[in-house]
Amino acid sequence: MTAIRRILVAVKELEARSLPAVLKAAQLARACGAQLELFHALTSPLYADLYTQPLDALEHELEQRPRRRLESIADRLRQHRLKVSVCVEWDAPVYEAIVRRARQIRADLIVVSCYAGRHTAPGLMRLTDWELVRLSPTPVLLVKNPRAYRHPAVLVAIDPKHAFAKPLQLDKIILHMGRSISENLRGTLHAVHAYARAPLLTAPAQAMPAKAFARIEREAAQSARRSFDRALRTTRIARSRRYLIAADPISGILEASRKSRSAIVVMGAISRSGFKRLLIGNTAERILDELRSDILVVKPEKFADRVPRAVRGAQVLMANWYGTFA
Repeated sequence: MTAIRRILVAVKELEARSLPAVLKAAQLARACGAQLELFHALTSPLYADLYTQPLDALEHELEQRPRRRLESIADRLRQHRLKVSVCVEWDAPVYEAIVRRARQIRADLIVVSCYAGRHTAPGLMRLTDWELVRLSPTPVLLVKNPRAYRHPAVLVAIDPKHAFAKPLQLDKIILHMGRSISENLRGTLHAVHAYARAPLLTAPAQAMPAKAFARIEREAAQSARRSFDRALRTTRIARSRRYLIAADPISGILEASRKSRSAIVVMGAISRSGFKRLLIGNTAERILDELRSDILVVKPEKFADRVPRAVRGAQVLMANWYGTFA
């Protein structure tokens, strides 16, 4: 659980009128005393037989416009005494390029603007935001709200009973990151734990006596409260900023986010693969469409980094004489 010393900002849309991810990364860099790198991945294929100049010269030429744009943004940030570098690289897909660059510069945090709107197939996890969250071992801050941070409420979502197969140390990492962000931005720290109302229930509620069902609910609430308080015993989170909610994780986090008016929600994620990921997905991934606040996703310390290390470079294709591409 290292301090935030290097922040990678993935600038997806170079000509966007506003760049909230850059703005918020700059706020964090200033608050944490961190260095910034503005990164843009070039992913468009090059059609070799449509150009007369050598490919390496063509790649260099096409890098210049995005590099100038990043330098222009960096110069404005440097006026505020921030240490900012820029990088333009031929690599694909975008989410792997971001993970590779974060690994190369040993970034402690990735900041990226979340694509607007709902995804059409969130369970398939095909879009850049989903894949970046799933694959990156480096914490990822997905910026959804364009407003700058002003003493933000930071909500940490923990699972002290580990009902959802999260590693034992993940809650500690979530709490550490949430505390670090809230302290550096001079905000307030909140916590939520969503638990099942009747985890021991094996028969339909309608088939149980009302008193028995009420007792099961009461015992579940008491057990959840003990676990929640135990997890927060070393923190200074006031009782009024602790949200123990009898609901599924998604509903519980959404309710706590509304109550706390959170600017950032910090949650953990573990990577799923194959049919398990396809069918049930992951809480952090499924909730991205619902939350209005920014989302900071962290991983366990021994999270498996599955992204290939080699930069792919430019994709070179050939065009045929009939105007279609091979």
